[in-house]
Amino acid sequence: MSDHLPPFDFDLLRTFIAVVDNSGFTRAGERIGRTQSTVSLQIKKLEEGLGRSVFERNGRDLMLTPDGEVLLIYARQILHIADEARARFLEPEVEGTIRLGTPEDFATIYLPDVLARFARTHPRVTLDVNCNFSFNLLDGFSKGEYDLVLVKREPMGPGGGIAVWRDVLVWVGGHPLVLDPTQPVPLALAPAPDIYRKRALAGLQAAKRDWRIVYTSLSSEGLQAAVRAGLGVTVLSKDMVPTGFKLLGTEHGLPQLPDTEIALYRAPGKLSRAAELLAEHIIHSLEDSGQSSLHAAMHQEKK
Repeated sequence: MSDHLPPFDFDLLRTFIAVVDNSGFTRAGERIGRTQSTVSLQIKKLEEGLGRSVFERNGRDLMLTPDGEVLLIYARQILHIADEARARFLEPEVEGTIRLGTPEDFATIYLPDVLARFARTHPRVTLDVNCNFSFNLLDGFSKGEYDLVLVKREPMGPGGGIAVWRDVLVWVGGHPLVLDPTQPVPLALAPAPDIYRKRALAGLQAAKRDWRIVYTSLSSEGLQAAVRAGLGVTVLSKDMVPTGFKLLGTEHGLPQLPDTEIALYRAPGKLSRAAELLAEHIIHSLEDSGQSSLHAAMHQEKK
């Protein structure tokens, strides 16, 4: 075996990812419980082992080099696999049923792979997943119907639940629809108090743009069907826009919308070990995916 293989030390890779996700050595050190000087030494050791630089400094800004961009992709994959293997061998007998609530669109786009990896690691655990709008999930959560819920909400920082995803909102329409700037904007929205509805109406009101609700549905599929047919426009997460929809913006007379976030809530009291493991798995998986998506978007903006 070659003595010159890159030193993919898990600890160094975790520090590297922490620096990327926290945009600096100091904040990364605070996140992982190390001093800034220790983080700096670990990155230096990683770069020396690779024989390549992974960061470049432009004044006070810290940016990934092209080699760093490639390493970031592999580092996340390596650590995910390592975490799954460790969990599989350290806790192979975990079993039970976990009641999980999640928004329908999020469940269909992002959760299948996340839950599939968890199921492979813990084959004796049964996942009871219910898809619904966030306000219905929170109502059920307050009644003790779920062990864990993922919900869309206003950004709240560290208070209440754990934010695991930055939700960038966009206007979308179907190709048959042509917006007339002299007419009220036709809207297809979920009923109140849905946060996307709140964002849409507040944005239009602030922009002094007239609107009318032409279609209301409790089903994400129902709303998308209405938009696809050209009945109206709606608000979706930028990362979850279906094929065949067109993005709409200020050039169509529609205001830019503030971000929301997706947060994970644990049921109060003692959760089963299976539920705790799933919560940790979801947090780590979605934090990594969300940070990677955000980093890519920021990188594109700088080009």
